[in-house]
Amino acid sequence: MNLFDAIIQGIIQGLTEFLPVSSSGHLSLYQHFTGNNGEAAGIYSILLHLGTLLAVMIAFWKEIFDMIKEFFSMAKEIITGKFDKNNMTGARRMIFLLIISLIPLGFFYFISDFYNSLAADNDIIVEGLCFLLTAFLLVFSQKSIKAGGTTAENMSWKQALGMGIMQGIAPLPGLSRSGSTISEGLLLGVSRDQAVAFSFIMGVPAVLAANILEVPAAISGEVEINWLAAIVGMFVALVVGIGAIKTVKLLVKNDKFAKFAWYLVPLGIIVTAIGIMEHLFIGTAITF
Repeated sequence: MNLFDAIIQGIIQGLTEFLPVSSSGHLSLYQHFTGNNGEAAGIYSILLHLGTLLAVMIAFWKEIFDMIKEFFSMAKEIITGKFDKNNMTGARRMIFLLIISLIPLGFFYFISDFYNSLAADNDIIVEGLCFLLTAFLLVFSQKSIKAGGTTAENMSWKQALGMGIMQGIAPLPGLSRSGSTISEGLLLGVSRDQAVAFSFIMGVPAVLAANILEVPAAISGEVEINWLAAIVGMFVALVVGIGAIKTVKLLVKNDKFAKFAWYLVPLGIIVTAIGIMEHLFIGTAITF
């Protein structure tokens, strides 16, 4: 990946990680049509997620800081024997709910190679079908939004687990992590603001885990990485991502989230058709 590719992929990652259109799907399409497939492309995608991870930490710094502060306060109470499970602030409940939401990742870790193979292969049919699935989730959840909804103070473990399961499925290229997890939250009766905040904060440990597991292979030299380009891409993803988070908040608040289905449906149909055409008539990927 050269610097131009890094900037373009950073913009794609920053926008599509938070807008409900799938960053993995769009990065996979870019890499497919520019011939940048393979294991190195997968590593770059993971590194770009670090940029958007920092964007989440900046955009939700207050919520994250409150959770960290509450964690140490809770640890002190446990050590001194003063912990009271009935004394649950919003931040304290968020800690427990976050832990519950991450449990499904333990199972999905064992099929991570399957996800990586779909993203790194020379086939985009899966991406096209997953774009269509994301569009369906956006529209279906929009029609099922309940007035009010649960907040951080009364969100249930079942709602957290449901969003966590959807996050485990979301690495499928073309299935939007933000779109699918927020949609799942809305379907389960979580309030708009809480669904957005919990979805993005829930992604922080997941992205960190992916980098801890995958990046050491790049550092050890098993995969050749242009680190200057990777850092530039991460910075671009960070800056663009902050703007995209603000956009998503407004879209969900104003019931405009499902509008992206108008983009995803034709995209999914076109991508699926191109993928089938490559298989049946061309025998190789179309590159530009």
